[in-house]
Amino acid sequence: MIDAKRLSPEQLDALREVANIGSGHAATSLSQLVQERVMVRVPKVITGRLEDVVMKIAEPSEIVVSVLLYFLGDLSGRTLLIYPYEHAQQLTSILMPAVQDKREEIKESLIKEVSNILSCSYMNALGELLGVLILPSVPGMIVDMVGAVLSSVMIEFGSEKDFVFCVETEFDFGESKNPLSAYFLLLPDTKSLETILEKLNVAK
Repeated sequence: MIDAKRLSPEQLDALREVANIGSGHAATSLSQLVQERVMVRVPKVITGRLEDVVMKIAEPSEIVVSVLLYFLGDLSGRTLLIYPYEHAQQLTSILMPAVQDKREEIKESLIKEVSNILSCSYMNALGELLGVLILPSVPGMIVDMVGAVLSSVMIEFGSEKDFVFCVETEFDFGESKNPLSAYFLLLPDTKSLETILEKLNVAK
């Protein structure tokens, strides 16, 4: 049985390698969307309980944009993609020319679609590396303070919240634009976490 609270250095290194590959895939997908080169900074990986990890991302009163996905197939669990509010606004500005409709519902739809693409980039990288099939759900979106997002997500996640794998990634669009920060949180169920580590040949 995998103890998610006591992962070994080898297990954490394997997860960091997955993060590197997934971030590279996400940067490629984002580059195709904005039609310009996007570089990705070496991601930082945070692991721990859901509430501890989320509180490391932002203060409880900070407004964030978060997009939740469920995934099924050979692995099952949830993902949560979190942006600082101003970074989500920046992303919509990059993707939407000035002449386009910028109603809030249009922006929300765009953020959901982009987040779905980025989350799937991470999950596809994991699936390809492990040789497993991962199928995502339709994304759901919450814009609120981190504390409120956490409360909502805790209800969604139920009891399986002891292990969260968070990839803190910064996308660089060059000198003309500010870097964009995003936090990809992976919450596999216990059996899926065991499968991931076993297929990476680091299960203990």
